[in-house]
Amino acid sequence: MPEIVYDLAIVGAGVMGLFTALFASRRPARILVLDPWRVGDRRAASFSLTRSIRNDYLDPLYARLAYEARRLWLEFQAESAEPFLIECGCLNIARASVTPDLSGTYAEQSYRVLQDLALRTSAFDRSGLRTRFPQFDADIGRLDVEAGCLYVPPITATLLARLKTARVTIEDGTSVERIHRQGGRIVIETAVGERLAERLVITAGLGSNELLARIDGCALQLPLRPDRPSESKYFIPPPNKRDQFTPDRLPVFAYLDVGIYGHPMLVGKTPGVKIGYYNPPDVRRQTTSIASVQNFVTQCMPVLADAQVVDVEGADQCSYDLVADDNFILGQIPGVPGALIGTGWRGTGYKFAPMIGRTLSELALGGSPRADISRFDPQRFVTSHAG
Repeated sequence: MPEIVYDLAIVGAGVMGLFTALFASRRPARILVLDPWRVGDRRAASFSLTRSIRNDYLDPLYARLAYEARRLWLEFQAESAEPFLIECGCLNIARASVTPDLSGTYAEQSYRVLQDLALRTSAFDRSGLRTRFPQFDADIGRLDVEAGCLYVPPITATLLARLKTARVTIEDGTSVERIHRQGGRIVIETAVGERLAERLVITAGLGSNELLARIDGCALQLPLRPDRPSESKYFIPPPNKRDQFTPDRLPVFAYLDVGIYGHPMLVGKTPGVKIGYYNPPDVRRQTTSIASVQNFVTQCMPVLADAQVVDVEGADQCSYDLVADDNFILGQIPGVPGALIGTGWRGTGYKFAPMIGRTLSELALGGSPRADISRFDPQRFVTSHAG
């Protein structure tokens, strides 16, 4: 029996790897996906209950890419038996007693970016906010209209179903031991034998450096570090109040100046309103009276004061792979012909997954990426030894 040579091998079967395989499968290509874990394992960063989808970044590049990713999510949703994109908007709030300079808050700054990009927004003063979203006690609210959250389980199920239909080979529970080139091809040595490919994509998150170290002749190591929220809680409202916290009445929300983000309650799918406390690296967090999830509820969302509080567990707590310069890493692996990497999603990557997958598949199979990814080139981490 002749040895199989794959057109593309993808190491890492999280959402980035699966979307890379999906886009690549739309071409006449033989595709292999490898992962040391079971695909869909709830311990993995890509597999959880909900993830935010929003455009309200301070950096216009990320805002534009997020909006393009949203378009791709909507296209993908048409292939799913169950809708998964909850279009409830994303509301950024601020309160003068907490962050006195309201004009300098994340809510106001991101609102101006969205306006400059001609994306749909709404602005609320205290009175307007109390009328539209009475769950909040804040002085301003800025709504990113074409935003919301993603319900992850049907996304994973649809990806796996589509890849099965496309006859993509998925080998989970398979660890990579060595990668090298031989006879013009990439040889991937695993515990169950060699796999041959013309091209390679690594989408292994925090495992990326370990894999890079297993590539013969690759000197690249990336400045990645793990992180996760300080706190993540579900607030379960009493039954007579729960209709106030479903997506038709409560948007995704954030007060990023103080490290707070939250998701509405998806009845029958999530236990309650999810609120996390985190210091994102791209936001200059202020020292304020809000230093915990409970502080936030007391001051800005007192309607949840009588809710039962439980810890968010497993991957739904969120797990982040941060980068030293706070930008994605996406492109050719220096010194390794035919090999690409995508990693360093900074705790915000899931929403970009279809755009990332499309880009990696374009780069791997000879196309030109439609997105501007020049800022994300891994070459920026290569140290020159010229003397």
